[in-house]
Amino acid sequence: MLQGVLKKFLLILLVVVAYQNWGKIERLFNPSQAASEQVRANARVVLYATDWCGYCKATRRFLDQKGIAFREFDIEKDAEARKAYEALGGRGIPILDVNGTLIRTYDPDQIMAALQR
Repeated sequence: MLQGVLKKFLLILLVVVAYQNWGKIERLFNPSQAASEQVRANARVVLYATDWCGYCKATRRFLDQKGIAFREFDIEKDAEARKAYEALGGRGIPILDVNGTLIRTYDPDQIMAALQR
């Protein structure tokens, strides 16, 4: 009985981990996206966010799934990050700076468009 419950728990855990890392797994099996990945690799992406923000989490997950490297600053834990966020006119989170284009919400289409500029 206990072994069956443990096996189910481990299977669920495996599925959750695979889901959270799907972008990385997908890149292993689909290396044909080299040209678009090169654009993304050269992109400068900065995310101003917090730990508790749902849109920030969605943005992180999207960037990870697409294999887009980014720097993240927590505006609640880092005073310098807060100053930079305010200098950008921070009035909500997340704010992304993608190659100099400011995106003030979670918007995958805007992120991808800014990466192509």
